[in-house]
Amino acid sequence: MLILNDEQKVSLSINPLTAAGNAAKLDGAPVWSASDSNVIGLVVSADGLSAVASAAGALGTSQVSVTADADLGAGVRQLTALLDVQVIAAEAFTLSINAGAPELK
Repeated sequence: MLILNDEQKVSLSINPLTAAGNAAKLDGAPVWSASDSNVIGLVVSADGLSAVASAAGALGTSQVSVTADADLGAGVRQLTALLDVQVIAAEAFTLSINAGAPELK
């Protein structure tokens, strides 16, 4: 699981490989998504091989998925990769004193 605080973003990329570990091509651009867009926002590159995941505001967990077609012909052989991301609160940056309404003593 990847852990980000609510002020962070991270670059993500995929690396398609053959069973023998050699670089492989994909048919078309991979499709990325986040299971909870309130937790993680995604900006995907034009070729679909990378994305930037950013904390979107809410704390919690979201699963990032990317799906690609490995069949270079007319068929479809779908491959999917998943990444669990947890967004936690960042450390305190500032401190203030809040006063209540004045009262008679």
